[in-house]
Amino acid sequence: MHLTEPIYRNPYWPTWPLIQITQSCTHNSCKFCTMYRDVPFRMQPMEWLEEDLRELQVLAPNAKTIQLLSANPLALSFDRLMPRLQLIRKYLPNLQHMYATTRVDDIKNKTIEQLKVLRDIGVDEISLGVESGDDWTLQRVNKGYTAQDILEQCHKLEEAGIRYWMTFLNGVAGREHSHDHAVHSAEIFNQCHPMLVGTGGLTLFPGTPLLEEAGRGEFTPLDEREMMQELHTFLQHLTCDCEFNTHHTSTLHLTGPFLPRKQQLLDALQDAIDHADIDALARVRQQKRGL
Repeated sequence: MHLTEPIYRNPYWPTWPLIQITQSCTHNSCKFCTMYRDVPFRMQPMEWLEEDLRELQVLAPNAKTIQLLSANPLALSFDRLMPRLQLIRKYLPNLQHMYATTRVDDIKNKTIEQLKVLRDIGVDEISLGVESGDDWTLQRVNKGYTAQDILEQCHKLEEAGIRYWMTFLNGVAGREHSHDHAVHSAEIFNQCHPMLVGTGGLTLFPGTPLLEEAGRGEFTPLDEREMMQELHTFLQHLTCDCEFNTHHTSTLHLTGPFLPRKQQLLDALQDAIDHADIDALARVRQQKRGL
């Protein structure tokens, strides 16, 4: 298989088989991320893709699902993406779902009709690394799009019938802008219809611009209690009828249907805010090595 290191895949989807469509990330300059910092973006050569599919045809001929790699394969134009998806269906005809993570602005270059075609061929569920719905925060960490872009592109996905996840990056605005990040993100998320809202906590990994800015006193990261307080504010204002989970860069595990369990989640967070061993949670975060 032609898989370019590092390999990141969504652990909440079936994690095998995987197929690489693109290498790296088209944006590759968010201030909190070094996932693909040393890997240039490129399309996977068609001959590599076909070789990998021949291999999967033997290893998983009846595969029902597949994850499309790498960071944002839907960045490809519709005309470049479709031949690759058609090739996948040729070799794995029993596929029902093709899953992909992608960026909000990857949807911009596709019409609603094109998105419907993608849905019909199997791309019916994607994960969007939104991180924030607050324009100040989005600009501060160089996400490359605005809150209005989030609304417009998510509404296109809804009209096309493509399910999507949205992420909230707890702590990414720093101490000074924490409240606005939480409240404005919830306001934007509430105008969308994600099937799942997931959140992780900001971890300042070596090599990230935010860590360097923190070292110069230009960014003030939240401590673990402040992270939980920010998440509490976000959930207080969130009204999405969705699933909710905290993923691997969080130090608390919260999951389940959101609206039926909203007060239970808020109570659990408040209990942690009041009673958790903050130093122990900080040590857990220090042991994290990557997104």
